[in-house]
Amino acid sequence: MATSLVVETRYGKVQGLQEENVQVWKGIPYAAPPVGNLRFRPPQPLEAWDGVRDATKFGPITAQIPGALERLLGRSKVPSGEDSLYLNIWSPAADDKRRPVMVWVHGGAFLNGSGSTPWYDGTSFAANGDVVIVTINYRLNIFGFLHLAEFGGEEYATSGNCGLLDQIAALQWVRDNIAAFGGDPERVTLFGESAGAMSVASLLGMPAAQGLFQQAILESGAAHNVRSAKAATKVAGQILEILGLKDHSNPIAALQELPTEQLLEASKTLLQKSESTSLRFFQPVVDGISLPELPGQAVAKGSARNVTLLIGTNAEEMKLYTVLDPSWATLDEAGVKQRVANQVGAEAFASVSSYYADQSAPSFLDKWTQILTDRIFWLPALRLAEAQLQTGGAVWMYRFDWRSTAFGGQLGAAHAIELPFVWNNLDALGASFLTGEGADRQGVADQMHAAWIAFAHNANPGTPVLPDWPAYTVQERSTLIFNNTSHLENDVRGVARRVWENLI
Repeated sequence: MATSLVVETRYGKVQGLQEENVQVWKGIPYAAPPVGNLRFRPPQPLEAWDGVRDATKFGPITAQIPGALERLLGRSKVPSGEDSLYLNIWSPAADDKRRPVMVWVHGGAFLNGSGSTPWYDGTSFAANGDVVIVTINYRLNIFGFLHLAEFGGEEYATSGNCGLLDQIAALQWVRDNIAAFGGDPERVTLFGESAGAMSVASLLGMPAAQGLFQQAILESGAAHNVRSAKAATKVAGQILEILGLKDHSNPIAALQELPTEQLLEASKTLLQKSESTSLRFFQPVVDGISLPELPGQAVAKGSARNVTLLIGTNAEEMKLYTVLDPSWATLDEAGVKQRVANQVGAEAFASVSSYYADQSAPSFLDKWTQILTDRIFWLPALRLAEAQLQTGGAVWMYRFDWRSTAFGGQLGAAHAIELPFVWNNLDALGASFLTGEGADRQGVADQMHAAWIAFAHNANPGTPVLPDWPAYTVQERSTLIFNNTSHLENDVRGVARRVWENLI
């Protein structure tokens, strides 16, 4: 039977639960609710509370338009809204032992997701790895990434990065409070997947994030998914036009008055106007202040020199999208090629298409969408690793090759498939829907879960059950291939890498 557990933070006491051999606190606020006149503003400090705050239930998740993947992941049945800046903690014990801390940034295309998704239950990490796990919510879509500097002036100069600033506020909360939960604030690993990994990459280049984490893991996301201030201002103008506020004398004041659902509908309308990836609209912004320059450029100059990185992708990332988006199946080969060209750019497509035309694949859809896997996920991962190495930082690289049996095997080693393996949550709601139920799953989970734990403890993902896994260098490009029998490869797909050499 679970028993209550009270821990004192800098802001007040919180009551969690001890469930078997893991202690859990849910729904702890880490910043003031970003509502009212704090909408589109940087997160503000919490106000302290009296008494003991209940921390046995997840807090509201960020207002969002549910995505297909989020529904498959088992979306938490908790309220949603703009008051969503909450975090959750799993710890072996709230004692004086200084354990490594792992802070998770969820994915969801900067549009949806939450730290309370069942796949991100930290019980296995805490119980098996003697680490403290923290999952967070942060502002998404129009609330987290609408760049209003040109419309609202200095007060809104960083509004396009509210979601990232929320993540920094959560890391500051961890720095100031995690010792009370058995964690070491000086041994923090920040990790994320997809938009979560893209967020981590952005934080590597943000001055306000410096020193808040010592290690980082980036799963299927790197430093290329950012917008210029000019492009982000154009998106904000489109939103104002959709809302009928383009010619308003005070558009910011008008935006502050609109209900949450109306803003969500406006963002939905904008997204529906494009067949291409939604990341074109809501993503981090190089605003010159909170994110002064492209994250990759900042890393190449040494912004992450003291942060040890573990970076990887899945072999067939794009298959998640081609399987879940039925419109791909309606296209003939010419149509697929045109859609791919639209997304990567006609010039880049022309430069690489002859290489991909010569590659064998189960179908023309698989052949041509591999370009998107490489352009959106794999090449940015390599570029981030190369930027880190320029200043002497340490990097380990992996690729996830285990192929799902779900959807008749169509998913393969698709985007997000690695998540239940990393978290050792193969029985979580929705996991088998994407992974299938093959008996070989647990062996792969054991390998990945242990590697992530080892990285948190040692800044090195090597474990006794894996092949010798050296750090990545531009000379060897050693990459651990995760599969039923994992192995090491040097310069994975080197020919394809060279085909893209000057294109990204």
